[in-house]
Parts: sequence; C-alpha cells; structure tokens
Amino acid sequence: MSNEILNDPLRALLVAPGGRQRELPVGDRRPADLEMSRVLKTAPLQMASDPSNGAIAHWKHGALHDVVEPMADHVIMAYPTGVQRLERRIGRSVAIGTARSGVVTIIPAGTSARWDIPGSVDVIQLYLPPATLERVSREANAPAPGDLLERTAYLDSLTFELLMSAADVLQGNAALDALFRQQLTDLIATRLLAEHSGTPTAQEPIAGGLSPHALRRAIERLRSDSDADVSLAALASDAGLSRFHFCRAFRESTGLSPHAWLRQNQLERAMNMLRDSDVAIASVAEQLGYASQTAFAAAFKKLTGETPSEWRRRTR
Repeated sequence: MSNEILNDPLRALLVAPGGRQRELPVGDRRPADLEMSRVLKTAPLQMASDPSNGAIAHWKHGALHDVVEPMADHVIMAYPTGVQRLERRIGRSVAIGTARSGVVTIIPAGTSARWDIPGSVDVIQLYLPPATLERVSREANAPAPGDLLERTAYLDSLTFELLMSAADVLQGNAALDALFRQQLTDLIATRLLAEHSGTPTAQEPIAGGLSPHALRRAIERLRSDSDADVSLAALASDAGLSRFHFCRAFRESTGLSPHAWLRQNQLERAMNMLRDSDVAIASVAEQLGYASQTAFAAAFKKLTGETPSEWRRRTR
C-alpha cells in the first residue's frame, strides 16, 4: 500500500529522489535507547545492556504519533500481549500492520520514519549494533551482510520466540544474565542474516564438538567459584574458536548451550546446599551470585516448580 505524504519535514533530508530512503552518516545517529525514550515518552519496564552486544528492553507505552529519527543500532521488536494497529510512513510510502503475537518489526540502523500507533503497546526491543551482525556473519564464514530489510508486523514466529525468551534476561544473576543475552543476540543475528537481510546468508552445519581439552577448560571456567569471566568471548577464546563456532561445538559435546549448562550447574549446587546443610537461603543466593534472595527464589521456582524452602522441606 502506498500513499503520498504532504508537507513531510523529513522528506528533503531522508528521502532520495524516487521515494528511496537515505541513511544518515553513523556519527549523526542516536543511541536506540535514547531515541526510544524520547519518542515513547516513558522509561522501559526492564532493560539489560552489554557494550559489545547492544541491549534488550521491555516497554509499555501509549499512543505514538511522531518521527523516529535515525538510530545507531538495528531495532528488532516483538509484541508479548495485545493487538494494535501500526502505521509506518517513509516519503510517499506507507506500511500498515498489526502488532500481535508471532510478528516482528525491524527498524534498520540509520533509517527514519513517521509512526502512527493509536493505542497502547507492549513490546520487547533488541538494539543490535551493526558490528555484531557483521561479526556473526564473519564467524559463520558467510558473505558480508546486506542491509536489513524494513519489516512492519512481519510474521516470523522463530524470531518472535527468540525475543520472547528475553523475558528471562533479568533473573538477578549477573553471570547467567550476561551469558544468556550474548547467546540470544547471536542467535537473533544469525536469524536476521538468513531471513531479513538484503543479501540472505546461510550458515554451513558444523560437524563435531569440542576437543576433550577444550571442553574440560570450558567446564572449569563455568564451574569457577571465583569472579572468572564466563562470557562467550572468554569461553570461545580458550577453545581457539569464534563465539559462533564455540556455541555450536559446546552444544554438540554437552547437549546444552553454555547458558543452559551454567544454569543447570547452579541449580545442582543450590540443591546440594539446601539438602546437605543448614545454610540460610539468603546465603545460598549470595554464593551463587544472585542479587537477592527474591531473585534466587524466583529462578529456582521457575526451574523446579517449588520455592527453595519448599524443596528443602520436601527433600530432607
């Protein structure tokens, strides 16, 4: 669907002849979180960021009738609840869609459009640095990625589910949360390269797992009680692999992603402490790196169906 927009203040700067979108230079682009705060006129309910991986934010905002200006990051959105009409206008063209379960919206870095949304929206947003997309493509031995395609409420259940899993990002455990965000970002980047890039790329399957030495070193790092770096970058460096290849090889060797392995290991440690000692639950939470007893109890119940105190009473 396409209509002409009269008196569009962005047209001269952002729209090239023929209605094509211009991209502003990198230095003129705003950080995505700041631009979203300005446009949505509120603060996110939750937000977690990593300098090398961007950020994930959960917003609930009201009606929107404004121009989203060029941002430094790609913005990928999914809608956990509700149904809402979306309208995005660029120059003479207009895209209309419905925010709902199973669809995603993509705003490529450096682009701008006017948005008209008549009512409230519940949305998860990933701010993905272009450098991350380039790194994932390079590690997968794929061609350099083309520009991301603009999507407005585009049906993509897999990317939607990946973004929905971002609800687990803030469990109150710094090591687990960071590792999860790193894995999630790389998975979504891989999906975007395959399905939402101007030059679609496919990753070749990786055969075989980690060598015994590399697997042992990775498990030692993940099990460490110290403040050892358990980031994907550190784990992959120990193994002499890229992050992309390390994650696939680790899963091949263990049947679990690094994040799932660390979460399972922490659960087993928690159960041992709860069953075999009288240490306070708050102390268990602290030893496992949780920010609070409440955060630990919520994570424990999500995995077992019981609170730590309920599990302790039942097993002793």
